[in-house]
Amino acid sequence: MPACDNSDVLARKQHIKYFQRFLNLLPRRLSSYDSTRLTIAFFAISGLDILNALDVLDEKKKRLIIDWIYRLQVVPDGSEPSWKRCGFQGSSTLIFPPDETKCSPLYECGHLAMTYTGLASLVILGDDLSRVYRAAIIEGVKALQQEDGSFCATLAGSESDMRFLYCAACICYILNDWSGMNIEKTMDYIVRSMSYDYGIAQAPELESHGGTTFCAVATLALMNQLNTCFTNKQLDGLRRWGLARQISGFQGRPNKPVDTCYSFWLGAVLKILGVFEMIDYQQNKNFILSTQDSIVGGLSKWVDTTPDPLHTYMGLCGLSLMKIEGLLEVHPALNVSQRAHQHLYKLHKVWENN
Repeated sequence: MPACDNSDVLARKQHIKYFQRFLNLLPRRLSSYDSTRLTIAFFAISGLDILNALDVLDEKKKRLIIDWIYRLQVVPDGSEPSWKRCGFQGSSTLIFPPDETKCSPLYECGHLAMTYTGLASLVILGDDLSRVYRAAIIEGVKALQQEDGSFCATLAGSESDMRFLYCAACICYILNDWSGMNIEKTMDYIVRSMSYDYGIAQAPELESHGGTTFCAVATLALMNQLNTCFTNKQLDGLRRWGLARQISGFQGRPNKPVDTCYSFWLGAVLKILGVFEMIDYQQNKNFILSTQDSIVGGLSKWVDTTPDPLHTYMGLCGLSLMKIEGLLEVHPALNVSQRAHQHLYKLHKVWENN
């Protein structure tokens, strides 16, 4: 169904109902994304939180979701090598019973993106992470870092690039343990991925991209290494490159159309770099709201296209960066609400005192 243009008012109630549906049923058109169901759940859970509507989930529903997330955790079997497989899987359809020899299935291993979104979802729902195998997950993260400093997503095999480097950083940040990452190699990979135009690419010698620029900048912010990694000239160039991506909303690369999700990816970069106030708020807001379906809820990638969970969530986060009324403020680096981040901070204090 095409998105209905309503550039004046955020259809908050409709977006709340939109996210609620994804916590109950995955639509047929998204069935191919079943293996990443945990990430879709994160968009819905964190989206409800950004909408300041987490209370539409009663305690029973929250507990059911929390228990489901924990069922996706790959736990160590007692032998140290098994820790390399630890983390969260993306869907219960990936959980297989052991074979007759009691050997773990080949694909029973954590995935960095699912582990990040799983842990973030637990934090948003107010869980204390007491059932998380923290040390084992950190070992699982460590096993996925490549010699060049990048990370692949899973031991089962995947690309290795800036996306999963960011997920690894988020996991280390949430668990308050950076021993799972060689920080020097990570920083070197990020520096080598900065292009001639000061944007940051998926990997060295590739084209600058808004999404991977976010991943790199947010990683450095979480590590508190932003000013260590880049010179003032590089940071100024990065600011100029990010600001130049605004047309009405934001584009991900030069000469590309604007896209709802980049209002967060690049908005967050500019927020972290301290120049977000230099964007045109009204133009950005108008574009984001022009992609919303004000009847059934959701935001889409472009005007008059079908809404999806990712663009709905990222669009709302883009509005949150501008402190639109009715939305909770988003933490620009971790991509959860500031309220959820404060809960995580309290958990860190508890862990440090024990």
